[in-house]
Amino acid sequence: MTKKSIQTQLIRSDYRAPAGFDAYPTAIHHASTVLFKDVASMRSGDWKNKNAYTYGLHGTPTTFTLEARLAEIEGGNHCLLAPSGLAAIAMINLALLKSGDDVLLPENVYNPNRELARWLASDFGVTARFYDPMVGAGILELIQPNTRLIWTEAPGSVSMEVPDMPAICAAAHARGVLVALDNTWAAGLALRGFDVGADIVMQALTKYQSGGSDVLMGAVITRDRALNDRIAASHMRLGMGVGADDAYLVLRGLETMKLRFDAHDAGARKVAAWLKQRPEITRVLHPAFEDCPGHAAWKRDFTGAGGLFSVLFDPTYTEEQTDRFVDALTLFGIGYSWGGTHSLALPYRIQGMRSGWQDPGILVRFNIGLEGTEDLIADIEQALARL
Repeated sequence: MTKKSIQTQLIRSDYRAPAGFDAYPTAIHHASTVLFKDVASMRSGDWKNKNAYTYGLHGTPTTFTLEARLAEIEGGNHCLLAPSGLAAIAMINLALLKSGDDVLLPENVYNPNRELARWLASDFGVTARFYDPMVGAGILELIQPNTRLIWTEAPGSVSMEVPDMPAICAAAHARGVLVALDNTWAAGLALRGFDVGADIVMQALTKYQSGGSDVLMGAVITRDRALNDRIAASHMRLGMGVGADDAYLVLRGLETMKLRFDAHDAGARKVAAWLKQRPEITRVLHPAFEDCPGHAAWKRDFTGAGGLFSVLFDPTYTEEQTDRFVDALTLFGIGYSWGGTHSLALPYRIQGMRSGWQDPGILVRFNIGLEGTEDLIADIEQALARL
């Protein structure tokens, strides 16, 4: 063989690592270009068929492994990754909705999903209507001939109402309408969406799956192959790729996710029960508590609750005072998202977010991390004294 130049050696090394290496972590396969064995392999490759590789955007062994494990956790058959939870939502909407179609969303829907729906309505001719998340089987009366998709969120990630998923899904399927569930709160651990009738399950892997508050990613999981193929076409056309390093971080997080989720759950219930006794708080919105809207549905359908809940302050406290409370917390960061090891607190102007919201008082949402609960309670107590 002709001696290669240094430049070619830098790109085309003859070295190949010996076979036989194995380890617990999934290997990180970085790739935009995927190499084919020969021209026939290149021409026969199909990006929809995940037993072959065609281009980095459509998957490598790293992302295929993550997709398979997420589908297994949720009890699905197919999974597609997206750069964020919102990207996963957009992928579903753009796959299933066209001009003239109608989509129904709960009033307590994740706000970026609400804004996306309004954009589809204003610029793309899709009708977006919002329904009471506690409507249950009554959603049948809201379904129109052009309704193609019903979004659900169990529970709403700010107001915490738990919908009657089996009733909503039964009504939707009676009219031939698909149901998508944002199952981020339960992470496929406390609730498996297909078991309660959902056709599509969306999760923001940004939360418990990664667990480190350092990854943005989303997933769309289905059981039906034809439905998966429709969403996969949207995935391809929108260029929804994720990086192998981020996929690896989520894979690493999955191994401890159940342990962390249970710890978040136990800590949150303890902190929420303490807050329920405080005179400054009029309501604790935690699905595991009997007075939370939809508690009966939670008790029937869920096996856990994670670390996220909200409280309503006594209406005698002003927004300035509750903002001072949040600012006075030392162990709680002020930030969106949840599912990480660090605790968070965030005030919401819920009356402006929710049509027909009746409860007075400022809403503050807590994510209980993995700090000691006694320390968190002491921190909340000193901050309450600053009201």
